[in-house]
Amino acid sequence: MHCVIFVDQHPDTLGGMQTSVRLQRRFLELSGHKVTIVSPQFRGAHAPDAGVIELPSTPLGPGEYSLCIPGKRSDKVLAKALSRRGHVDVIHIQADFWGAVIGYRFATARRLPVVHTMHNRLDVGIAATMPWPGLVQRGLGLAQKILLHTGKPAALDAWTYLARFTGYADCVTAPSSHFAKLLEREGVFNKVDVVPNGMDDTIAAELLAQPLQATNPRPRLAWVGRFSPEKRLLPFLEAVAMAGIDADIHVFGDGADRAKAEAMAGQMKNATVHLRGKVEYRQMLGELRRADALIQTSQGFETQGMTVFEAAALGTPSLLSDRNIAQDLPPGGYWITRDDSVRTLAKTLDHCVAQIKGGSGPDTSCFDPESFLQSRQTELMVKVYEAAIKESGTRTRPGN
Repeated sequence: MHCVIFVDQHPDTLGGMQTSVRLQRRFLELSGHKVTIVSPQFRGAHAPDAGVIELPSTPLGPGEYSLCIPGKRSDKVLAKALSRRGHVDVIHIQADFWGAVIGYRFATARRLPVVHTMHNRLDVGIAATMPWPGLVQRGLGLAQKILLHTGKPAALDAWTYLARFTGYADCVTAPSSHFAKLLEREGVFNKVDVVPNGMDDTIAAELLAQPLQATNPRPRLAWVGRFSPEKRLLPFLEAVAMAGIDADIHVFGDGADRAKAEAMAGQMKNATVHLRGKVEYRQMLGELRRADALIQTSQGFETQGMTVFEAAALGTPSLLSDRNIAQDLPPGGYWITRDDSVRTLAKTLDHCVAQIKGGSGPDTSCFDPESFLQSRQTELMVKVYEAAIKESGTRTRPGN
């Protein structure tokens, strides 16, 4: 089948969603399916990719992200580009903003089946990243009402906003059971299928086949994510300084908080903090395999916590600040903070480092690596596509 995936950001930019989309495309193609990704233009020099349609876009801040303006122009550019890619069987929305609107406009005009994967906690994400979040949410709801012709009042909250989209969808998926239950509870969709974001089979097999290196001379901790408030890099570094731990800390990613993070890293007395920047996927998995622990510091924001599962599959335990993530992990395979304060995070870091030095700590052997492979998740998603195709045409959609 030919699947067209709509995203809010180019698949080669930084982010867990982008990583998962690249993997989904690769394994769908390995299974004999055709995939087209629709995204904003990539900012800067970039090799062309026939499988990625880059729509006209405008920069979104000083970094690498962009946004598209949904409307007749984007509809026309998209229709022309997709006409060269052949018959479309199913639309897969993996977006919450402009990518979702553009994708639903295309699917509705052509009466195509739609699967929508929910990746983001918009209810907390907008509040954590935007000034005047209530005003932003109202603006998004009004734009959605106008551009999709919903015929309903503009959504005033995140859950209603998402439900306005899924009124056009045949199937909805989420990457974790805890997020799927939340979406159902908030009325976004009646039955949300759980399809986790997985890990590259080949790379996982290569890393797991390699013997573990000798014990690191100092506990080696990894932190991965955007350098932005909701990921809580700066509170993590504050906790490191407060705990006074003697550890080798490798931080991967980039973002608006980089300058502040560099300043805090330079003032550490005992820990050594390396800001490693953005690295390739294969290298990132290798770094997780090499680490003694992964530190996860966001709270109530993650819809899966992908790196935590990647680390567990590679035999590396995590220190968790998000109790929701723990629901999808086997008990005993992680450290977890007792509350959300920086002081408690510091105490848990101290306990974590002490256990690593003593040769004890969580046991990840109860986590089955094969359960997290992308090939498994692709099989699940293809079944969802087939269900959406079967369901399409039997549902009454808005405007019909």
